Amino acid sequence: MARAWHGLLHALGIAGSMTWQVTWSLVLGFTLSAIIESLVRKSTIARLLPDDGPRSLATATGLGAASSSCSYAAVALARSLFRKGADFTAAVAFQFASTNLVIELGLILALLIGWQFTLAEFVGGPFMILVIALLFRRFLTAKLRDGARHQADRGIAGSMEGHAAMDMSIAADGTFVQRLVSPAGFTSVSHNFVMEWAAVLRDIAIGLLIAGCAAAWIPDTFWRHLFFSGHPLLAKIWGPLIGPLVAVAAFVCSIGNVPLAAVLWNGGISFGGVVSFIFADLIIIPVLLIYAKYYGKAMALFLFGTFYVTMVCAGYFIELVFTPLHLVPTGKRHASVAEHGITWNYTTILNIVFLVIAAALVWRFFTTGGRQMLAMMGGGPDDMLEHHHDAHHLDGEHHHHDN
Repeated sequence: MARAWHGLLHALGIAGSMTWQVTWSLVLGFTLSAIIESLVRKSTIARLLPDDGPRSLATATGLGAASSSCSYAAVALARSLFRKGADFTAAVAFQFASTNLVIELGLILALLIGWQFTLAEFVGGPFMILVIALLFRRFLTAKLRDGARHQADRGIAGSMEGHAAMDMSIAADGTFVQRLVSPAGFTSVSHNFVMEWAAVLRDIAIGLLIAGCAAAWIPDTFWRHLFFSGHPLLAKIWGPLIGPLVAVAAFVCSIGNVPLAAVLWNGGISFGGVVSFIFADLIIIPVLLIYAKYYGKAMALFLFGTFYVTMVCAGYFIELVFTPLHLVPTGKRHASVAEHGITWNYTTILNIVFLVIAAALVWRFFTTGGRQMLAMMGGGPDDMLEHHHDAHHLDGEHHHHDN
């Protein structure tokens, strides 16, 4: 019993250490994302994605990266764009970018594993979108697409559907700075900030706990055998193939899978395998079930197959490009998964600063009708819009929203 209790405390200690290490970067990333969300209207995005041409895909990639979302919200928003007339391939490109090309993901990768993985994120993300566009153009039939549209138009509500439908952007009056420092700007940023936190907090917490348990309880020999770390060439071939499957089994999506990626890296998975694992947040089992609900079982299977191939290809691509450029970390692997305690260093100072910022945004959120929005977060779009509209009247503000 004492041994089990010690093991649990060890796992919680590792999870707590990683949490403390990444807190400031999460607050910074979500604050920047909230500012961007306050300036970009969701209602205009669909009109900018009429086809699967290079211009639409580039627009989808840029807007998706700006519209940082958890995997569930990204999937719901992609369906919303598809229903409003966006091309299906472009909507999927937006979905990929909004989970895999975001600031907070890059920051946490740099802190926990290394800057090379952040660079891999921003190189591999656009490559994945290119591959998925080519696969869709070759294998996505009109019959399959029409079936998906028919199912999507049924409007079956799923996880985060209400949140994805919300548009809390600021009315386009005044300069950029004037809009942000205005009462309406402060409110909009606070609402976007807290709602995004509410969307990903569960996944981040689960990811940290799983990473802590894996680091504390699973011996290094298990990972070395699983990833063939004693055979360099075989490890590079096997890593991108097994990485996404580990993600599917772990049930962790979005930013929450980065702590586990650090554990896998220390355990011997290849550089490309880590990249494939990180990108696999859009094929975990809960998300696959949402695809079946949104687009039908046939399309869900198609998305799983093409997404898996895309993630594997991204891992191989990164490995092939980064190795000759000497961008793959070498030597002893020491991703930050086992530091304990809080010391007075730059991490502590940054955490204090950004926690004060977070507290101010949370205070603004709850004093401008935020509690009702959280209560309806998982509901339908109409419920979210009604409560958000009521919140605006608390301080006489008006924002854009989609109908």
